[in-house]
Amino acid sequence: MSEEFSATNSAMLYNLFSADPDEQLVERGALSEEEIGQITEVMTALAQLRQVEDDLFEASQRYMKLGRTDMQAIRFLIVAHNMGTAVTAGAIAAHLRISTASTTKLLDRLEHGGHITREPHPTDRRAIVIKVTPETMRTAMLTVGRQHAKRLHAAARLSPDERRVVVRFLTDMAQEIALTDGEWHVATPEH
Repeated sequence: MSEEFSATNSAMLYNLFSADPDEQLVERGALSEEEIGQITEVMTALAQLRQVEDDLFEASQRYMKLGRTDMQAIRFLIVAHNMGTAVTAGAIAAHLRISTASTTKLLDRLEHGGHITREPHPTDRRAIVIKVTPETMRTAMLTVGRQHAKRLHAAARLSPDERRVVVRFLTDMAQEIALTDGEWHVATPEH
């Protein structure tokens, strides 16, 4: 191998000929070279989108000085606020798929940083409602939120038929790659 692998040829990561030369994962006998090229373009574009989203998320974390789970909680609280929905610690734990102990630490950290408040629930005296502070909501919306919202511009430029195709494709892909129970069970070779 004389050529050094670099970002300039990283598209080869998604090319079926280089990623799966022996067709162990994807049988391509029914696909033309043109179709394989188009599939490679789709997979490369998805990888580019994931990279840009990762970069944006990291920049958001640095700007807001919050971790990944903290940012997810803030976004959840902003959406709940916009919908007029009361959020409890249990709802945050369920949304983030974290334990109650981790949720308590998360909320303590966010409250200490001035990002949330804890208030009595309006109808359940035993419960506490978690709210994002107006300052954090404003900062998030004017920076991170504004940047994330630009995705809608790309979706708006599509025709209704194109949107249906994209939704069908993304839904199908999500179903294809979703892990199911025992999915990665690998039989050990007998000795």
